[in-house]
Amino acid sequence: MGDTAAAAGKTLASEAEADMTDDRFVAFFVSTRDVVYRALAVTLQDDDLAAEATAEAMARAYQRWASIDGGANPAGWVYRTGLNWATSRWRRRRREVLAHDPFEYPDQQGIPTVDEPLPDPALHAALAALPVEQRAVIVLRFLLDWSEAETAAALRIAPGTVRSRTSRALSRLARVLGARNGEVNQ
Repeated sequence: MGDTAAAAGKTLASEAEADMTDDRFVAFFVSTRDVVYRALAVTLQDDDLAAEATAEAMARAYQRWASIDGGANPAGWVYRTGLNWATSRWRRRRREVLAHDPFEYPDQQGIPTVDEPLPDPALHAALAALPVEQRAVIVLRFLLDWSEAETAAALRIAPGTVRSRTSRALSRLARVLGARNGEVNQ
């Protein structure tokens, strides 16, 4: 009978621990999901793909929560996982042979879409013109206000690479946005 009571006590303790872990994940999910989605939407330039990537990354984070929780940057892990998932999807689609689509699609102009993650359309367009590697660094450093170290860890690159990509991206953004505002950069 003593063994049964001890086993029941261990079961109750492990259930309580699982509930606390679930509660921590739910709090993380609620506080992080929209931030990761916006970052991926700007980086990927596709709201639907960003939504799918965010959902997939959050599902993977839940499966691995015990190892992610308490890490240096769980949001960075989720962002990077979403970006990796989207990149894999692009690669798979590129390899597919696309058949002619016999369906006509109506004009998409009148269909409401998800709000733009950036309020300035000129900035949104300028970011879209950046290579994805530079866009990812700009999104993490300035939209999410992450440090160089956090950005480097999330993208799995060296801090020096973060600095050089940031410098190149900011120079290009300044040229593009300056040209749109009638300024001439020489």
